[in-house]
Amino acid sequence: MKRLIRQGTGFLVVGLVQLAIDWALFVILTAAGMAVVPANLLARVSAACLGFWLNGRYTFAEHGRARLGRQRFARFALAWIALTAASTLGMEAVARLLGLHWAWLAKPVVDGGLAVLSFVLLRQWVYR
Repeated sequence: MKRLIRQGTGFLVVGLVQLAIDWALFVILTAAGMAVVPANLLARVSAACLGFWLNGRYTFAEHGRARLGRQRFARFALAWIALTAASTLGMEAVARLLGLHWAWLAKPVVDGGLAVLSFVLLRQWVYR
């Protein structure tokens, strides 16, 4: 239980950093005229690279040893692709139905909701 709390807390901290980077880049890129789909993908890739390293190095490390490597990165990439597809479809739908400014506001909510699924995938499959 102690390990789960430590991992959950670390994941939350890393996730908030990722969310801030992801959201800021999304807003900057779309405000500069980039379409929603490529802006969301670029923002998520940038945040994901940092998140993979931080989670492997700190959140899910065991006995001070990082849990990184090719195999974990391959599993991370598959999970990330699925979560990014869900996020991108959601962002595109909000932008199309309600407008870009609503998409800016919705992005933290959409991605925050996906974070719960992400924690389970990362803990049980990627960094095991």
